[in-house]
Amino acid sequence: MIRPTTPEDTNAIIAVAETIGFQPQELDYLKKMLSDYFQDGETDSFWITYAENEPVGVAYCEPERMTHQTWNLLLIAIREDLQGQGRGGKLLDYVEQTLIERGGRMLLVETSGLPDFERTRSFYVKCGFQEEARIRDFYTEGDDKIVFRKVLNAEG
Repeated sequence: MIRPTTPEDTNAIIAVAETIGFQPQELDYLKKMLSDYFQDGETDSFWITYAENEPVGVAYCEPERMTHQTWNLLLIAIREDLQGQGRGGKLLDYVEQTLIERGGRMLLVETSGLPDFERTRSFYVKCGFQEEARIRDFYTEGDDKIVFRKVLNAEG
């Protein structure tokens, strides 16, 4: 079941992030992002949870400031032991449909250019994204940022 994230999902979402390699400082930041989201109430940004018996996946999307209906997918993750079984694609489809319903025009996602992220980059290409940009040495020397783009409607 894919649904909006609730405050009760927080610990499970942190656990999912931990299984995919988030570092302690990144986990702390993720906790703060979730806390801020639930405290702020109504925002354009949204969190989506993929839940079975418990949350096993999460996606977070927010609008790009000062653009017309361009969105950033800042996080999409499925618990490591459940990857490769179609859950990530279903979660991404749900995000895209949510954005289309909101009038979303374009979705951007960025990831690392390191060899360890080849599976991630292949996932985005398989889901219809195209590599749009590469910023060399962005994260650190030798670790490029790769930006993928997907047009969500014919006006993009």
